[in-house]
Amino acid sequence: MASRNFTKLTITTKGEKMLKGGHPWVYFDEITNISGEYENGDMVDVYSSKDRYLGSGFINDNSKIRVRIISRNANDRFDDAFFTRRVRYAIDYRKTVMGDDFKSCRLIFGEADSFPGLTLDRFENILVAQVLSLGIEKRKDIIFKAAVDYLREMGETIDAVYERNDVAIRKLEGMEEYKAFFKMEGLRDDLDGNVIITENGIKYNVDYINGQKTGFFLDQKYNRLAAAKIAKGKRVLECFTHTGSFGLNVAKGGAEYVCSVDISDDAIEMAQKNAKMNGLDNIIEYKCANVFELLTEMAEKGKSDFDYIILDPPAFTKSRSTVKNAIRGYKEINMKAMKLLPRGGYLATCSCSHFMTDELFRKMLVSAAEDAQVQLRQIEVRQQSADHPILWGVPETDYLKFYIFQVV
Repeated sequence: MASRNFTKLTITTKGEKMLKGGHPWVYFDEITNISGEYENGDMVDVYSSKDRYLGSGFINDNSKIRVRIISRNANDRFDDAFFTRRVRYAIDYRKTVMGDDFKSCRLIFGEADSFPGLTLDRFENILVAQVLSLGIEKRKDIIFKAAVDYLREMGETIDAVYERNDVAIRKLEGMEEYKAFFKMEGLRDDLDGNVIITENGIKYNVDYINGQKTGFFLDQKYNRLAAAKIAKGKRVLECFTHTGSFGLNVAKGGAEYVCSVDISDDAIEMAQKNAKMNGLDNIIEYKCANVFELLTEMAEKGKSDFDYIILDPPAFTKSRSTVKNAIRGYKEINMKAMKLLPRGGYLATCSCSHFMTDELFRKMLVSAAEDAQVQLRQIEVRQQSADHPILWGVPETDYLKFYIFQVV
C-alpha cells in the first residue's frame, strides 16, 4: 500500500457489506471510529472492523452520505495525474459506445464513472457541468481542464465550460448555489447560453443557462428513435414535451399529426422554435396545458383523435417517502391514456426516477391496464442510453424505464 497520511475511518459490518457489493457510499451512522484529522472534502481511507482496507473517498460532515468512495486500490495516489486518467477513461468510453453521437452526450455520469456527484454533458462545443459533492468541487479545476484538454487532443472544438450549480442539493453538502461560466485560459465566458445540437438527425436549440438540468435530456436519445419507428401515419399525443424531442422524432418518423403538450410556456416556445428549425411545424401543434387535467377532460368525453400516446413525465418522486404518491400519479396518466386509445392503439411510457423501480413501474402498468379494461402487448423495453451507464451494485445509476405497447 502506498505511504500516505489520510485519516482512517472504521465502519460497521453493514457498511462493509455495501462497499464490497460495489456501492460507493458510506453513511454517517456506519462510521464507528475516526483516526486522524480532516477537512470536509478531503480524501480519507475506509477500513472494516477487522482492519481491512475497503477504499478511499471524499469525506463531508455536512452530508448524511459521509464518504463517497472513488477508489478501491490501496496504491492509488490522488494527484492531478490520477484525476486526469479518470477523465480520459470516461471520455474514451463515450467515444467507443456513442460513435457518431459523441458530439452530444454525457461525458461523466457521477458514481458510474467514479466521479461522485459530478455530471458533465457535452453539447457540441460546450461542456455543461453540475457538481453536487464537495470533494469534486475542490478538484473541479483539474477535472474540467483534463476534459477540455483531452477533447481538444482528439480534434474536438470546445469553446466553454458552463456550471449549472443552481440546485438546492448543494446546500446539503455545504456549498453555495450558482451558475456561471468556468474560468480557464483558452475558454470563453461571453456566450449567450444557446447552442445548436443534432440528435437523430433533428436539430435542437439547447439553452444551457436557463433550461432544465443541464439544458437537454440526453438519456432518451435512442428511446426517441424507437418511438419514431412505429409513428408512420399515426396521430400522436405527446405529453410533457419539454423541448419537443419525442414529438419531433415521431413527426420525422412519418406521423400524420402530432399534438405536443407541456405546462410550461417557456418549454412550448422552445419546442415550437425547434419544430420550425426542422421544418416540422406543419405537422406538430403545441398546446400549453396541465397534462393531468387535459387527459381527464379528454377521458370524460370518452374518446380522442389519437391512436398513439407518448408519456414522458418528469420524475414524480425523488425520495422513497413519496413513492406511493408517485405511483398514483403514474397510474392516473397511464390509465387515462390507455382508456383514450382505440383498440390497437400504441402507448410509449416511461419513468426517470430510480426510486420508481422497474418492478414497481410494471406493477403500476398492470394495475392501470386492469382499471382501463385493456391488455398490453409489449413491443419494446428500453433503458437509458449507454452514455449514462448502469453500474451494477449502484441502483441509483439504474433509473430510466421505457416501454412501448400496443393496447388490445
